[in-house]
Amino acid sequence: MDLTDTGELVTLLAGLLIAVGAIGVMLPVLPGLLLSWSGVLLWTLLGSGSAGVRWTVLAVATLIAGAGLVTKFLWPGKRLKSTGVPSSALMAGGVLGLIGFFVIPVIGLVLGFLLGVWLVELSRVGHERAWPSTRAAFAAVGLSLLVEFAAALAIAVVWVFGLILA
Repeated sequence: MDLTDTGELVTLLAGLLIAVGAIGVMLPVLPGLLLSWSGVLLWTLLGSGSAGVRWTVLAVATLIAGAGLVTKFLWPGKRLKSTGVPSSALMAGGVLGLIGFFVIPVIGLVLGFLLGVWLVELSRVGHERAWPSTRAAFAAVGLSLLVEFAAALAIAVVWVFGLILA
């Protein structure tokens, strides 16, 4: 590849952004879905090939990203409301998860989140029901990550089909 060939360079950079975005869904420091969508935007604006195909791919990727973001918040939230886990427990879990991330990189996020939710639920509902509430909160966060990861992968698949068609 010649560095003067901007079409191939833009395609390579877009692919890297999309891949980093898919990986970034699992890492809390990267805005995963936004990075994946940005890769498609970069390819649409500066890539080579059929402009109609590129803009169609961007439109589909935008719909997928939007649906993923909305679903990421609504579906797990609805499940949490049905189990009765309050938002204060999630807030405590988020704060302790953030602290845990810096104390014990990566795994500290999960441990801190679990500890924060469990402590709030322990004081709220007692020892017997604290762990089931904590499991429900953890499952909701896992569902949220799964929805966002599926959206990032769907964006990648649409982009690959766009590459083939363009």
